[in-house]
Amino acid sequence: MTTQSSQDSPILVTGAAGDVGAVGRNLTEMLLAKGHRVRALVRREDERAEALRRLGAEVVQGDLTDLASMHRAIQGTKRIYFGMSISAAYLEATINTAAVARHHGVEAFVNMSQMTVSQMSITETTDSPQHRLHWLAEQALTWSGLPVVTVRPTAFLEGFFLRLAADSVRERDELALPLGSSKTSPVAAADVARAVAVILDDPAPHIGKIYNLTGYESADLDHHARSFSEALGRPIRYRDIPLPAWIDALKNAGVPPHLASHLAVMADLHKQGSYDRMTDDLFHLIGKAPVSMQEFVKHHATAFTRGGAAG
Repeated sequence: MTTQSSQDSPILVTGAAGDVGAVGRNLTEMLLAKGHRVRALVRREDERAEALRRLGAEVVQGDLTDLASMHRAIQGTKRIYFGMSISAAYLEATINTAAVARHHGVEAFVNMSQMTVSQMSITETTDSPQHRLHWLAEQALTWSGLPVVTVRPTAFLEGFFLRLAADSVRERDELALPLGSSKTSPVAAADVARAVAVILDDPAPHIGKIYNLTGYESADLDHHARSFSEALGRPIRYRDIPLPAWIDALKNAGVPPHLASHLAVMADLHKQGSYDRMTDDLFHLIGKAPVSMQEFVKHHATAFTRGGAAG
């Protein structure tokens, strides 16, 4: 249920100008559709910022690591969605935003984390610098005393299966990824945004809770390749490719070292079976089954089809 305070003050959405399928962009649209005012934080003024204005959002330019920026973004808001792309500055951005949010007395701070954090502890981490930053950020938010809701999605469909595999599917009819033979349960960013929209619409029942979000099913890559085949109407096969060569190719394509290191660890954890996980948290939040792999591929069919747009 939407309370009066949510109508009176905007909800801050960080990362609102994200790329295709980004949580922040989807969330902005969903909150606006629910009748909320949305303040969209963007890093730069460009066509994506202008598109957000056309949707009806109030656009604020700023940097999550800049104190003055975050005062401008947070002042006058009651509810915040905090999400940031993979970055070596992630912890600094989290604490900077949290400090300003506490100063302004927000009533809800929804933090976008990662599900791998649920497998970490004070004595056990992964080798990913990003995973460690997410774990530390969760600790800091707990200490902050803020009214936090933590959302931990598993791997995104848009990550490995769109941005990193579209070329091989489109050009060679191969789902070429270094994920081994283990199972994985990727989730769509739009479904994660739906869950966050539910939380921000009426945050009180969710404060202090952690939601682990998985996709439609956990299955191996051969199964997911069959979903590609059914969605695209042509045979797609999975090819497990060597991780070192894959990482070298990413680096040669200009992927920053911090991100490349994170992706390498994710791929290795996939091989070990660490992404074979399922929860019903997403279903309970949004009231329907998550988007399946086949539905996702159909929606992005042009990115996977020769002559179509690249992903």
